[in-house]
Amino acid sequence: MRGSQLDAKSAWVRWLLVGVVLWVVGLLLGGLYLQHVVGLEPCPMCIVQRYLWLLVLLTAAVAAVWTGARRPLLLLAVLWAVLGALTAGRQSWLQWYPPTILSCGRDLFGMIEAFPLQRVLPMVLRGSGDCSAVDWTFAGLTIANWSFVHFVALALLLLGVFWHTRHRRLFAS
Repeated sequence: MRGSQLDAKSAWVRWLLVGVVLWVVGLLLGGLYLQHVVGLEPCPMCIVQRYLWLLVLLTAAVAAVWTGARRPLLLLAVLWAVLGALTAGRQSWLQWYPPTILSCGRDLFGMIEAFPLQRVLPMVLRGSGDCSAVDWTFAGLTIANWSFVHFVALALLLLGVFWHTRHRRLFAS
């Protein structure tokens, strides 16, 4: 492949990653709006999802700038998105099939202060009464459902970009 074609391809991937960064910024701003303007308090699983969104954002931003490590960073962003989809999927499951015994329990920061991390993660993923509450919906889907949809869409998009960059390098002459 010629240098100009490689530059055009690299620029295309860079702009796509900038789009991913803007997409995630929009999602995070939407979550902050729901928290600070609408008054919805995030549950522990929501907070974990926010951190995973931040990791996707930071990884995509670095991948947009640092072309030398773009492919491993794309895989790392896919990993963060898959972990986010699993967390959002678990929360969606809790909302569809709430636990029979509801206990609000501690918030995430209280859990981290009181317990070692290896005990906090199972407690967060087990969920609480707060995690199964449906406080807001749009088009029939909860915040956790929308988060799941966006995590899966981003994981597939980033995986497609990873595959496309690999595919093009393998068959370039």
